[in-house]
Amino acid sequence: MKTRLRTAATAVLVCAALPLAACTTPEPGSSPSGTPGASSGGAGSSQATASAEGTTAPASASSEQAPSSSPAESAAQQRLDQLTLQQRVGQVLMMGVPATGASASGLAIMKQQHIGNMFLKGRSTAGLDATAAVVKKIKATATQQVTGGVGPFISTDQEGGKVQVLKGSGFSTIPAGITQGSWDPQTLTQRATGWGRELAAAGINVNLAPVADTVPASIGTSNAPIGAFGREYGHTAQAAAAGSSAFAAGMEAAGVAPVMKHYPGLGKVSRNTDVSHAVTDTSTTRDDSSLEPFQRGIHDGLDFVMLSSAYYSKIDPQNPAAFSDTVINSMLRGDQGFEGIVISDDMCDATQFRDWKYATRAKKFFDAGGTMMLCVNQNAIPAIAGGLVAQAKADPAFRKKIDAAALKVLTVKDGL
Repeated sequence: MKTRLRTAATAVLVCAALPLAACTTPEPGSSPSGTPGASSGGAGSSQATASAEGTTAPASASSEQAPSSSPAESAAQQRLDQLTLQQRVGQVLMMGVPATGASASGLAIMKQQHIGNMFLKGRSTAGLDATAAVVKKIKATATQQVTGGVGPFISTDQEGGKVQVLKGSGFSTIPAGITQGSWDPQTLTQRATGWGRELAAAGINVNLAPVADTVPASIGTSNAPIGAFGREYGHTAQAAAAGSSAFAAGMEAAGVAPVMKHYPGLGKVSRNTDVSHAVTDTSTTRDDSSLEPFQRGIHDGLDFVMLSSAYYSKIDPQNPAAFSDTVINSMLRGDQGFEGIVISDDMCDATQFRDWKYATRAKKFFDAGGTMMLCVNQNAIPAIAGGLVAQAKADPAFRKKIDAAALKVLTVKDGL
């Protein structure tokens, strides 16, 4: 797999506390206006158990570790072998914290649950320097005991238009995707490189953008999640592919990993999964032309693809994409040949998932082949992490799925 994380981005991910490596060195889950959907599930009953699991130190976890790796195995595998089960689970989760700064309770949850990735959510107008201070504080929490010294992915949602989390001094005002798509690709890549450098300067190494969804002109602004806010790069698959790939190339040039979303496409629905239930696409097929933008990004070496949360009646009518083996393994992994991180959209505050408890959502996502679960609601994390740890202890086959997902995350982080 060709990784999009270059040397500068990789260096940010490795903590000095990590003895295994020589080093010197997130909206989703809310409506485009930043208002989260209704949360559901039951974190309270599992929190005490999950917290107890999360405090297990690496030195005491030998019974939970996989067999030692051979000298021929990758650095990522060697790193994985040093992590406890709790730390491995933490590597496959991404927790939301306010872009204005993580609270003491948020940092405590990160420590207790060994969370390895964070999403800056909401909106901040504090500017680049203030955001850098926020990120620095989060990274300082990724200690040897918390994450095994593995540095976190720090993400945000910097698309442009109505979906731009970070503003203020040092951050450009980014136009909506529909405007970006009117530029020639070279211009867009050049400007996206500048926007990416702003993120990198703040310590952010993942941008949950670009939107690769195709919104047909016949649907336009009637498409609540994308078209209503001009988030698309155009009204044909060709336009969406050109714009999303040009934006992604700019992020990559800046050392920030882009995330194409929302596979297999969110441009043909009328309602928004963040605030609506049973949202279903009734027209997209397994060989749909709207898959072209994702295929182009994968061909370019994309490291992240974000799943849609909608149902697709002509693909897998029984499961939303985030729970669908057909979507993840048969289509994205098989048909499209994607080898990177399959990340969910927010699965905690999104109304689409209201029928499942938090831990059940997580199990169904990883059972289907997902790599990293995004949860913008920090209070749901103990139930999710605790549930995953318990399931992995009870079910060796599920443990293998967690280990495989954690290994993929570590491989991208190591730039392999």
